[in-house]
Amino acid sequence: MKDLWRVKQALPADLKPEPLKRPYLCLLALLILALMVLLFVAGDFLPSRIVPPAVSIVAASLALLLVYEADVEPVTKVLQDVDWRTILFLICLFCLVEAFSKTGILQGMSQYLYTWFGTHLVLISLFILAFVGISSSLLANIPVVAIMLLMVKGYLVTAQLVPEAALADSFVEWPQHLMPVFIAMMFAGTLGGNATLIGASANVVSAGICASHGKPISFVTFLRYGVPLTICQLVVSALYVMCLLTFSGP
Repeated sequence: MKDLWRVKQALPADLKPEPLKRPYLCLLALLILALMVLLFVAGDFLPSRIVPPAVSIVAASLALLLVYEADVEPVTKVLQDVDWRTILFLICLFCLVEAFSKTGILQGMSQYLYTWFGTHLVLISLFILAFVGISSSLLANIPVVAIMLLMVKGYLVTAQLVPEAALADSFVEWPQHLMPVFIAMMFAGTLGGNATLIGASANVVSAGICASHGKPISFVTFLRYGVPLTICQLVVSALYVMCLLTFSGP
């Protein structure tokens, strides 16, 4: 593993960047990307609210329309290149998240969190960092964070740190001293997925691309590099969250 950081690859001496064949197409693609990012940031504040899933659909539709109008390649070919197995995998995981929510399991687990940790934000933040980090390494991190978000909101309501209205998606008046709890969840969900091959949808997609080019990546090989790096990242994240909790009092 240590040799990985010493690998050097010489570039060909005659390597020259190829000029853009369709500058206007590149410009339009960047405009679509900029519009998508802008709507992700400001969509919730528009008079007619645009939620992130709707933004994704709009951006993907504009991209397909651009590909069709510019005659880059047939749209059917573009759709064939989509990794539908990964998409179906993620859809099933989100269905599982919704099932957990409807059965009341998450509400019960929120009660347990309050029983175990009370209102000690340092302990609950470190627990979330460790639990979500480990869970995200075994499951896709997006549905894990979706589940944990409902649990954390239920815990905060149970602990009477926020009103019951906080369970609604439209609630935005979160106290500043509670932000480190959500930051811990964000770090764990993002970094925990780096540990294993199935920990993040990007890992699954990348492995699929490598396999399609004759360079498959095994689960154990990914584990050797992912686990040590993830542990270091989570330790640094824990120190950062503890500093936030120390200096952002109620």
